[in-house]
Amino acid sequence: MNAVLTVAKELWTSIPLINRLAVYETKIKNKSNYLGSFWEIISPLLFIAIYWFAFGYGIRQRSDVDGIPFLTWMLAGIILWFFIQPGVTNGSKAIFSKIKMISKMNFPTSIIPAYVVISRLFPHLALLAITIVYMQFAGHPISIYYLQIPYFLVAAIMLVISVVMITSTLTVIVRDFQVFIQSSIRVFLYLTPILWPMDNRLPDWLIPVMKINPMYYLVEGYRASFFYGEWYFITNASYTLYFWALVFVLFSIGAVLHVRFRRHFVDFL
Repeated sequence: MNAVLTVAKELWTSIPLINRLAVYETKIKNKSNYLGSFWEIISPLLFIAIYWFAFGYGIRQRSDVDGIPFLTWMLAGIILWFFIQPGVTNGSKAIFSKIKMISKMNFPTSIIPAYVVISRLFPHLALLAITIVYMQFAGHPISIYYLQIPYFLVAAIMLVISVVMITSTLTVIVRDFQVFIQSSIRVFLYLTPILWPMDNRLPDWLIPVMKINPMYYLVEGYRASFFYGEWYFITNASYTLYFWALVFVLFSIGAVLHVRFRRHFVDFL
């Protein structure tokens, strides 16, 4: 528990520094591109178009999902994927790839994976703004239920930081673990109902199993904000408790691992 409190305090007191480093990370990543940070928006939009064509026209043959056009339904969930996926993959290799910073800078190493995750927040906010504008023309105007979007965004940030606290440490210890992360994270795109609806096609016993995936909670929360007219985190209170319990467990494991090994990061590398 001491490790959990230590890391939590380090992250909380370093929020201004995390934000500054996240902005710097975003700028330096795209400084050699002509379009700069616009690629952070263009690339997801290209993938969205491909998924829409492949799944909307090819597999579903332009059929709606609960009366909602497939593109509109998919967009509400997939924008969250474009935050979680790069957040996990980049955050997992954050400590390993920034060893020079660790040896030269005097700040807690726990903020390194955190600021890398936060750097992925800026493209997500841009995609979220584009989605909200699109929804106004797609027949889903701003409603009071939009107020829960910030909650689910914070929940997503907490989940990703908790995960990368574990994976960033394990990547330093076992270098091949990063390869495993990059390969396995793609699976969650298809295990989460982002590109396909979890409807009556699945056996009843399989639906609770699929909901073990915390991304399901976040994606459905976003969709509830846009479409379903419900306070998802309240109407699914037991699922909310499960999600935050899982986040706490993951963060606790990550904090213990990080505190246990961070004095030896340079030795491992």
